[in-house]
Formats: sequence, C-alpha cells, structure tokens
Amino acid sequence: MAALKYAGLEDTDSEEELPPGWEERTTKDGWVYYANHLEEKTQWEHPKSGKRKRVAGDLPYGWEQETDENGQVYFVDHINKRTTYLDPRLAFTVEDNPVKPPTRQKYDGNSTAMEILQGRDLSGKVVIITGANSGIGFETAKSLALHGARVILACRSLARGSDAVQRILGEWHKAKVEAMTLDLASLQSVQHFAEAFKSKNLPLHILICNAAVFGAPWSLTEDGLESTFQVNHLGHFYLVQLLEDVLRQSSPARVVVVSSESHRFTEIKDSSGKLDFSLLSPSKKEYWAMLAYNRSKLCNILFSNELNRRLSPRGVTSNSVHPGNMIYSSIHRNWWVYTLLFTLARPFTKSM
Repeated sequence: MAALKYAGLEDTDSEEELPPGWEERTTKDGWVYYANHLEEKTQWEHPKSGKRKRVAGDLPYGWEQETDENGQVYFVDHINKRTTYLDPRLAFTVEDNPVKPPTRQKYDGNSTAMEILQGRDLSGKVVIITGANSGIGFETAKSLALHGARVILACRSLARGSDAVQRILGEWHKAKVEAMTLDLASLQSVQHFAEAFKSKNLPLHILICNAAVFGAPWSLTEDGLESTFQVNHLGHFYLVQLLEDVLRQSSPARVVVVSSESHRFTEIKDSSGKLDFSLLSPSKKEYWAMLAYNRSKLCNILFSNELNRRLSPRGVTSNSVHPGNMIYSSIHRNWWVYTLLFTLARPFTKSM
C-alpha cells in the first residue's frame, strides 16, 4: 500500500494492495475512501478486500493539514520541509465494520449521510437537489457526489451554491458537482432553471425537493402568493411538472420530497370537508408562520403520493420523507424565538 511504503513499512498483505489506477485518500474528518482514476468514481470500500477504514489518531508531530487552490487537502511536514497529498496517518488505519452484516443494513440516529450510501456506486446518475448549499441539502449533495453521482445544486444564491461546490471539491477534486440558480419564490425562475437544465441534454435520475423556509414573516412573492406556500410547495410542484418528461425518459428515476411530521398538526379543508384554497395562501391577517409551514408540508405529502400513483407505472417513483426533529440547521433563522428553541435542543438532537 502506498501509505505504508511512504512510512517506510512494506505491505506484506497482497489483499491490501490497490489495483492499477486506484488511489487511497482521506476526507477532512478522517474517513478513508478510494478513487478510481480510470472510471473517475469513488467508493468507501477497498476495491480488493471490501473493507472500510478510517485513520487513527492525530497527525504526527510537525505535520499540518492544508488546502490547495483547487480545494484539495494536502499535508505539510515542517520538520523535513516537504509536502504530500498522502495522509501520513494512512499507515495506521483502523478497520470499520470488518464484517458485512448478513441482513439488510440498519440505520439509527447516529447514521450519517455518508453511511447511508455505503457500498453504492452512483456513477452515471444525475441528481438535482434544491436548497443544497447548506444543511441537510448540502450533506445529501456531498454524499451523493462522493459516491460518483453528478449533482446539481439548485440554489437561490449562486454565490452560496458555488461555495458549497468548492467545499465538496475539497473532499474530492474530481467530484461532478455544479451550482445553478433556482429561486422557488419566482415561478419564472423555476421555468428558467428547467430550461437551462434541459439545454444540457442530461438525464435526470433523482430529483430531491429539499429547499424550504420556516417561521418566515408574511410576505407575497412576485407571483402574488404567500411565500411559505410557494417556496415549500408550489415552486417544487411546478419544477416537477417541468421536468417530468426528463424523469420519465430517464427511468428508473425518483422524486424525493422533504416534508415533516408537523404536517399532522394542521388541516386544509373547510367545515364541509372541501379543500379551502384560502388556507393555502392566506392573507396577512389570517397568517401564522407555524401553520403556514405545516400546511405546506401536508401539501408536499399529498403531492408526492399522487405523483407516485401517476408516474410509478412509468418507472418514476416518488417518496416524501421526514428528515428528523429539531435538526440544527439554518432553517430557523427567521425568528429569534425559533433560533433559541433550536439552540437549547441542539445538545440532545442529531447534528448536520
């Protein structure tokens, strides 16, 4: 193994030798992954042994981790005045999950986005994630990209989206990631995004409707609709309609709509049991931020269920998902009360 030779130790276990064209790397948080330069893909398991590893301990005395102009991590040996892109700790790795479970993989509250995709090769897959410059969207984008997918970060701010792209490239400089502008508060922006994506002549295998606002004060979008309803639901609804033909042509494909358990604490029907459209985009007098959020999340689920009913026979599945309670992200930034609540709950809940 290259890291052992670099440390002056010879590798006597042929199972640990990398095939031609492969390179062993580490993420900033110490996980070992393998880059296949011939096929331009990455994976967590050793290509021969199938083992998953992480580096052990701190950097040796005199060593320091830096990042080059391309976002690639490298290491400086101040004692011997040299630099290398090989983590010196690769000579001292520990095995993670040495025995693969015989049954289906189980996940719990400690599972990470990286672990969810362990063993998956997503090379050739094209993914769009809305609101992917931070929070859950960013962690999802990073995991998908490091497992080989081509990921498009659809963000309201192109600058923040581009910054997120650079952070992912810092993990692997050959990751296929790019940022595109998408403002869900503007139906015209949604249309322009769909047109720009279609002009690339790419398939679309996964569309993740993740972007959302929470606790926002009442305001109307340029389309004259209440902003929480449009950003959280209607903008995504329109986006899926515009990209439906690409999804069908790319089947098997899927749509994932990020909803919330809070959808249970609201209603969108009037006293006679009929849909009350005034509840979806209420006036300022009738507006309450939490109810508006809950209603938008209920719309997400109803939409996802109906979309799956219509498109699953054509190879496009749709699922809505609850991401977890009180995950500390920037979604609560609109009101200090919510920020305080999330801050107090942070030690007891799952991190990004």
